[in-house]
Amino acid sequence: MGEIIPAPWGGYIVTSYALCDQVLRDKAWSVPDAGWRTSNSTRWNSPASQQMAASLPMLNPPQHTLERRSLGGLFPHNSLAALRPSVERAVDRLLTEFTDQLRLGPVNFHGVVSEELPVMAIGEWMAIPASDYGLLRDLTHDQVFAQELFPTPSQLALSDSATMQLRLYFSELIRDRRKRPGSDPISRWLRTWDAQEPDRHRADRAVHDLALFMILAALETTSHVLSTAVRLLLQFPDHLEPLRHDPDLIPAAVDEVLRYDAPIHMISRIASTDTQLGEFVVPAGEMVQLMVGAAHHDPDRYPEPHRFSLLRGGSHLAFGAGIHYCAGNALARLEAVTLLTALLSLPMRLHLSGPPQWAPRVAFRRITSLPISLA
Repeated sequence: MGEIIPAPWGGYIVTSYALCDQVLRDKAWSVPDAGWRTSNSTRWNSPASQQMAASLPMLNPPQHTLERRSLGGLFPHNSLAALRPSVERAVDRLLTEFTDQLRLGPVNFHGVVSEELPVMAIGEWMAIPASDYGLLRDLTHDQVFAQELFPTPSQLALSDSATMQLRLYFSELIRDRRKRPGSDPISRWLRTWDAQEPDRHRADRAVHDLALFMILAALETTSHVLSTAVRLLLQFPDHLEPLRHDPDLIPAAVDEVLRYDAPIHMISRIASTDTQLGEFVVPAGEMVQLMVGAAHHDPDRYPEPHRFSLLRGGSHLAFGAGIHYCAGNALARLEAVTLLTALLSLPMRLHLSGPPQWAPRVAFRRITSLPISLA
């Protein structure tokens, strides 16, 4: 239909890699922040939508610059090195449970492994009690409806309820870290904000929104990457032996997974001024939907785009681009590489025992069931 298409509901849909990449990297395009949402329909003014407007990906400069700086290098090499043992322990524990169940019959890999590893990794890093992992995972599943293209009223109600519970949870967590600061990132963010913001309430709110966002960003998307990596390698088994023979290829496999079926298929941007994009002039204040899932299968960018190949290299938009490039991409990669490395070393052969089940979504991809059995 073309690389940019007028949307029936208003605005534009962008499908080509070149235009998606251009918009993501061009500072003339803004994100739909709280100000934009307030001036538009009630769909953008729900509590869940407003909470997302307070999160890092929905901030425009200079606020985005300030908050991104407060993160520092979120996962620098030394930080990842410190995290790796805990991720490896979590993978070993989850794969032990998975293989124990596998001997009795087919297992939903997504529920046993992929849903658990991201919350264990981010939870231990943020020093969140393990007893709360299940609650945070369930609330995240409901909250994400507000980020979909056309949420129903009942889905928005679920999202709003989950948002209110998450707000209460992280407000209490911030109060606790004020009383008992430690070496965890939340305590570190509080110290950073105290040094630059004299208003304690504003500092606490900034850290609250950041901590809440880290949970929302880390769980839903990473669990999709983990299950999708396993799904694609079992669907295209010719790649299994090369990866077993040369584990150094696993990072390339993860990048191809991210291209082939990214965890987020749609990213929204707003034209700051009347802007030429492809053959159209997008009016100031108008939204474009960047369909990065389609862009990743653009034949002008990727020869034979529907072929899964480890030889493509790592060029994709799964983590965005420009100033809003995903700050947590290194942790997601670490989890995926660690899981695949351990899974490929198991002394057993696996296969898909049924079709995957999917949540009916557009923006955020989510597998709900990935049945696997012994080959």
